Order: sequence, then C-alpha cells, then structure tokens
Amino acid sequence: MSYCTNKIRNVVLAGHSGTGKTTLLDQILFNTDIIKKAETPESGKTVSDYTQEEIDKKFSIYSTLSHFPWQDTKINIFDTPGLPGFIGEVVEAFRAAETAIMVIDAKNGVQIETIKLWRRLNKRDMPRAVFVNKMDTDRANFSKVMEDLKAKFQKICVPIVMPIGSGADYKGIINLIEMKAYLVHESGKKDEASEIPAELLEEANAMRSTMIELAAEGDDKLIEKFFAEGMLSEEEIILGLTLGMRNKRVVPVLAGSAIANNGIASLLNFLCIAAPTPQDIHEIAFDKNLNRFEVPINQSKPLSAFVFKTKYDQFSGKLSYVKVITGTLRPEMDVKEVNSGNHEKIHKLYTAVGSQLKEVDALEAGDIGIIAKTQNIFSNETIGDNSIEYTFHYLRLPHPVHSLAVFTESKKDEDKMNESLHRFAQEDLTFQVAYNNETKESVIYGMGEIHLSMILQKTMDKQKITIHTKTPKVSYREAITKAAEAEYTHKKQSGGHGQYAKILMKMEPTTGGENYLFENAIKGGSISKGYMPGIEKGFQEAMEQGYLAGFPVMGISFTVLDGKEHPVDSSEMAFKLAAKGAFKEAMAKASPVLMEPIMLLKVFADDSYVGDILSDISSRRGRVLGQENLGSGINEIDAEVPHSELLKYTIDLKSLTSDTGSFEMSFSHYACLTGKLAESIIAANKSENVAE
Repeated sequence: MSYCTNKIRNVVLAGHSGTGKTTLLDQILFNTDIIKKAETPESGKTVSDYTQEEIDKKFSIYSTLSHFPWQDTKINIFDTPGLPGFIGEVVEAFRAAETAIMVIDAKNGVQIETIKLWRRLNKRDMPRAVFVNKMDTDRANFSKVMEDLKAKFQKICVPIVMPIGSGADYKGIINLIEMKAYLVHESGKKDEASEIPAELLEEANAMRSTMIELAAEGDDKLIEKFFAEGMLSEEEIILGLTLGMRNKRVVPVLAGSAIANNGIASLLNFLCIAAPTPQDIHEIAFDKNLNRFEVPINQSKPLSAFVFKTKYDQFSGKLSYVKVITGTLRPEMDVKEVNSGNHEKIHKLYTAVGSQLKEVDALEAGDIGIIAKTQNIFSNETIGDNSIEYTFHYLRLPHPVHSLAVFTESKKDEDKMNESLHRFAQEDLTFQVAYNNETKESVIYGMGEIHLSMILQKTMDKQKITIHTKTPKVSYREAITKAAEAEYTHKKQSGGHGQYAKILMKMEPTTGGENYLFENAIKGGSISKGYMPGIEKGFQEAMEQGYLAGFPVMGISFTVLDGKEHPVDSSEMAFKLAAKGAFKEAMAKASPVLMEPIMLLKVFADDSYVGDILSDISSRRGRVLGQENLGSGINEIDAEVPHSELLKYTIDLKSLTSDTGSFEMSFSHYACLTGKLAESIIAANKSENVAE
C-alpha cells in the first residue's frame, strides 16, 4: 500500500563505528514483524550488513534502506556505516531523510565521528534526536552522556526516557511522555510497555517535570504557557518536541539496549508522534539561472524526484534510489531527466528491506523507493514531469583524502580495470578515477586506505586480474617571477615553400589570479590577424609542456609586440613554432620557479594526540592556521600542508592517533618551492621525461 505524505517518516541511524546501529535496526525490524529473529553483525545474518565484505569484516560498509509500518505510519529507515572511509554512504542517507537518530554508546559517550556527523547535520540544518545505546554494558552512564551532549553541542537536550539502572543492574527505561515502563525481558519477546513500578513513580514524575520544562523551549507560546501554568498537556509536550526538533532548538534523548531488545518500541512511538514528516521539510532547488528557492513536499503538484544513490546488484541490475518530492511516481511513467532533457520510461518500482526488494505500484511525495534498470538516470539527478524546469540541491559530499596510482600488466587487463572502476565511481560518489595527463598515471581517489583497498579487491576478484598500486606523482606547476621579452625567428627551407615567422613578445606574471592571458598589441599590421590563433596555440602548447622539468606553466600573460611575416613562406604552423621558440627564450630570462600544490588540512583528534600532530605537521613543512577545542577532549587542527607531504597521511595519522583521529583535505593554492627539494624534483622529472 502507498502512504500519504503526512504518514511517512524518513529516518537515518548514524553515529560512530561500534555504537550498535546495525543491531538496533535488526531489533526494530523484529519488533515490527518484518523479520522473525534479530541478529548481530557477529552472526553474519543481519538485514543491513548483507554483502560478503560486510559479513567477513563484521562492520557496515554501505548504507541500507529498510521500511516498516508502525501505528499507521510508514517509516523508511537507513542503517549507515560509522567508519570515516564510508562517509559518502552516510551523506546519501542524510540527503533522503528528514530526521537523524544519532546512536551513542552509553559508556564511551560522544566520539570523534559523532562530532563530525553532527557538524554535517548542522550544515544541512537537519532535525535530530539521540538514542543512547548499550545501557546494559559496564560503566554505562546516561547522566554523563547527557552532560557530554550538552558540552559538545551546546543544545537543549531533552531526556525523553529515564533509565532504570545501568550496566549489570540495568532493568529498562521509563518513557516520560507515555509514563509507561519498558522493562528488559527474556530473549525472543518483543519490547512492550508496562506500568511503572510503584517505587520509581516519584522519581519518574520529577524527571517528567524537567522534560516538560525543556520541551517547552521548542516554541515561544509553550514557554509562556509553562511559566504561567507550570504544566503542559501530553499533546503540548509532543508539539514542543516536534517544533523544537524542526527548528533545531532541542534534541530529544532516548535510551535503551539494542542487544537486549529494550527501548525499541519507545523509540518507534516517539518517531511516529514527534519526528518531522516530509511535509515539514522543504527541498532546496535551483532554476536554470541558478536562483535558489524552496519546494514544499506536496502530493498535489506535478511529479519531481531526486536520485540520491546508484547501486549495481548482481541479480537486479542497476538500481536507482529515489526520493519523491512532489506528485506521485508510478510504473510505466515517462519521466524527464531535467539537466539533459532526456526522457526515460520507468518500468518497475520497489521498496526495500535490506537486500530484499518488494515491488510497489506507487510512491507518493515524501516516500523513498527504488527504480530498477534505468539506462540514463544516475545519482544527483532530478527527474520529473515534462513541466519541471528546476533541479534539486546536489549531495554535499566531502573531498577524497587518499589516492593511489593503479596499473596492470597488460592493455586487456587495463581495460577491464577501468570498466570496473568507473562503475564503482557511479555507485560511490566519494570514489573517483581519472587519468592524469601530466603524470601519465591512472589515479583513484577515495576516503581512506580501507575504502580504496576494498574497491580494488572487489575489482580484482570480479575481473580476475591483478592490479598494482604505487604512490601517485604530485601535479607540480611552473611559474615565472618577473617579466621578460624575447624575439624569435622560425626559418626553414627545404625546397619549394619554406617556413618563416618572426615574433617579438613579452611575458609577465598575471596579477589578477588568471592562469593565462593573451593580447595582440601590434599596431601596424606587421603580422596578419589570421596568424594570431597559431601564435596563441603555440604559447598554450608550450605552457602545457613546461620549461624547467616538463610541468605545466601557470599564471602567464603573453603580449605580442611585433613580428614579421613572408608573403609565401609564412603559415599558421610557422607562427605556432615561432611562438614556442619565443616562449622558451623568454622563460630563460623570467626567473622560472617550481610551484607545489598546498592542501587545506583539518585534523580531528583527542587532546592527548594534539602535541604529536602539531609536531608532525611542522615536520611536513606545514603551517598551522588554528586550533579549536570542540569540547570534552576533542580538537580540530587547521593547517596548510604541501600535497607531497600528505600522500600517505591516512596511514600515518592512523598510526599517530591509535586509529582514533581523522581528517579532511581540500586543495588550497599553489606555492613557490625552492632549494634542494625543488632541484631534486626537477632533476627527477627531467630524467623520467628523457627515459620516456
């Protein structure tokens, strides 16, 4: 059956690795009668960790979509990986959902990846709640987690439940909205409500009063009523939480134990009564002129939808995961891909529970589903009715931070490798593959060592080939530091028509940040205008070939001052060759230098590692820009570091921080490199060019 927009909830489970998200999802599906038995990752039988890599490694690699009914509501839910190398999967899920449930370990509290994901949610302006998991483990401490949340995120955190004990003494939770207890029960039973034990009623009422006061912070009118009357009704409590989540004023906090199947029903009840519906959240769109505006999720409008994920399944073929924004998507519809204007017929629609697909006859606005076997529809595309002329906001994906040069032993194997890697790049937008014309290498880019090694292993297993890897070469540049003039005559006579072209030119560094400028300053017509394209092409080709060591030249302005042509022997080719000769002569006078790429580095690490990280950055010729304490022992360090010093940083930081630190990296600018290091790079590249 299809659900109306206001009866749909789209939720993502996110958090640091090891917090129990996958186990929590299995228990949710058990309690909603989707599966007969809940499993753990150790068993290799969970709904969401179903690929062979996940079963073997016992952790999540992909985001997985499931759905279930609860209290006449359809809940679409994503289980996401917690390791930083697979952040792209989390971003896709965030893009499709309206609510994030941050799963936090009751013993470890807020960890580094939780902080990074929280900051990503802030950028998305996305409502969220917290589920404090593993309340039955040693040293679990709900109060400490609450303080941790407040300290690190500076939000009004509203406890929706009161845990009954912790660790070995954990007995369950009391839902402070419902005023019902959910007690730990024997294995195999569903999580169900019961009456609050009499001895806990007074404490529960006191905590409920605190919850009501905090819930009132979600809306100004409710604050006024609470201060006037000292009480809110259950409907007003729910309204305060709903509005508070929607406007990001408050963060509701629930708790339980996924492994003990406790707190699950309380969480589901909360999602149905308080989590935002798709109608509450507007999508960001852009018209043809890139003007930004909001599109309400609405069933009555013409069809529009956003494709947020592409997956290739060995049995079902290509699967396009889609969120319907307006209208209704049905099989046999003809839809337009807005960017290209191409049309494609939709054949079958599905919903999913992990790897299991279930065919449906409609997806209403706000719902999430899967289109099977599309030819020309990919991630980040907007599809819809022929009248739709806007596109939805793209996925906000991080830049890859780790790269490897890859090669095979034969051309045949190389073709197989490239075909497979490009398909992975369609599925995973944080994975990229490109041929670098400057370094003559095929390079793959990803979010970390594990991310890339898994893709390479899958490629080798599937294609039955061997792929070799090495550290990629750095894309250096060359530049000039002063202006120079040169006069060059290209003259060649070999019988018949000869070649003749003479150029007087000036080159100087650009001042406005431009990479290349060209000007014809000849006044008297000593060189015909028809030869200027050849001259300009000569300069451009010479820039690509470099001067010092074959690296491309950047930031040069060329001015043609004078020259001479021959009525018979001049040609566009002759002037192109003359331009190349003039370029070399002028470069020799313009004090050329080597330029290296500088990256903006953001490192996230515990207090205890900051000193070592700062020292390490300094040893890499880096410059620290700033340092921010994110709360409770977590720090962000911002620095500028040469790219050549970061080629193995994923591995080095892992060693430096006992695998707890993480980082983000993006290109900043090019900077001049001199001295022995520059000399060795120039010499090495010259010798390579000679060898080739």
